[in-house]
Amino acid sequence: MRSTQQMSITLPVEMAKRVKQRVSNGDYASESEVIREGLRALQERENAVEHWLRTEVAATYDAYKADPTKAKPLDEVWKRLEARMDEIDREED
Repeated sequence: MRSTQQMSITLPVEMAKRVKQRVSNGDYASESEVIREGLRALQERENAVEHWLRTEVAATYDAYKADPTKAKPLDEVWKRLEARMDEIDREED
């Protein structure tokens, strides 16, 4: 039984050019390899987001639910964020 399946895909012209360029530069042996690598990168990104949601976001939510008094009001957070952004802007000038 085959472990691959042939497909026909349609890409925007600019994406198709990038795929062909990666092959012509010698980065990949075939257009299929470029697409496979792109799909692997997409899967890695999805896994990273899933991990972040399950660990950091869930833990933060659980901590909030356990003790909502430790949460900061949104307007306070925005004020602190705006003050920090102003500070960064002044440092850049």
